[in-house]
Amino acid sequence: MSFNNLDQLYRSVIMDHYKNPRNKGSLEDDAVTIDMNNPTCGDRIHLTLKVTDGVVEDAKFDGEGCSISMSSASMMTQLIKGKKVEEALELSDVFSKMMMGEDYSDNYDLEDVEALQGVSQFPARIKCATLAWKAMEKGVK
Repeated sequence: MSFNNLDQLYRSVIMDHYKNPRNKGSLEDDAVTIDMNNPTCGDRIHLTLKVTDGVVEDAKFDGEGCSISMSSASMMTQLIKGKKVEEALELSDVFSKMMMGEDYSDNYDLEDVEALQGVSQFPARIKCATLAWKAMEKGVK
């Protein structure tokens, strides 16, 4: 597949998550709630997590922001559901390295999250992509 076709595919995955977000909403009861924002661009996230016996049973988000931040939140919630907290944190570390353009472990299937790899070329957008992930790290720690 040519670079242009791959780039177009990644863009369509990002826009699909932006227009049709997965896990949008919030959890009630004993859910962990994290609110974070990116003051440089105005993105904000409200993340709720249900963690039981060290496993992320459910994750939902709400918020406002650009297509990068909202699609990243959608992808992240989809990826971490059902994972042990330690694995969710490892995935966050892998994602952070990917965003910084560093070598990262390919031992994990990042699923749709790989579509955000191109964001690393735009330093001003990295904080948009990592906002939900930082919220998740804060919530599970």
